[in-house]
Amino acid sequence: MLRAARAARGVDEVLIATSTEPADDPVEAFADAHGTRVVRGSQDDVLSRFLLAARESGADAVVRLTADCPLLDPEIISQAVALWRIDPALDYVSTTQNRSLPRGLDVEVAAVSALRAADARHESHHRAHVTSALYEEGSGFGLASLSFRPPSDHLRVTLDTEEDARLLDELVALLPSRPARWRDVVRILTDRPDIVALNAHVEQKALLEG
Repeated sequence: MLRAARAARGVDEVLIATSTEPADDPVEAFADAHGTRVVRGSQDDVLSRFLLAARESGADAVVRLTADCPLLDPEIISQAVALWRIDPALDYVSTTQNRSLPRGLDVEVAAVSALRAADARHESHHRAHVTSALYEEGSGFGLASLSFRPPSDHLRVTLDTEEDARLLDELVALLPSRPARWRDVVRILTDRPDIVALNAHVEQKALLEG
């Protein structure tokens, strides 16, 4: 993920935002070892952690890349950032509003001004999911979405379960050492239904409200 983020065009700085929990000390050690700035905040209030990262970096927008997406494509990150830079009046750009890519290639760009507005919301799911207040029905925020054809959203390359880990192990062995390209991921999985079957039964957890 760090390699993919650094390879993306239009990203001024890469930060790792983790929690202040002792269990995440190895994350800070990893960041230090790779010359990457780390910010630490609330474990459960992830939105506050992102706003802390925005303050520390002086960012106008934040590219949200979640740790369960290890095969992120720098080109998709670059395209999402470019769309926001073309029209910075947009509050939110993502690949997830009209999902067309495999789950696990998710990229979101959120204007810091919009995240500050979302900070007024106190529902726990908005605090945990960071951007959900921006795209909920009737939010009033300006949204844009990246969509790719033919769609491949039936595929799953996220890392939530042991089955996901087995699929990723098989898939990574067939990919080059550089950050993966989404077309290569889709091509391999299309050609290898035996790999797809490893986690085809896994159901994505719903966004919980509370």
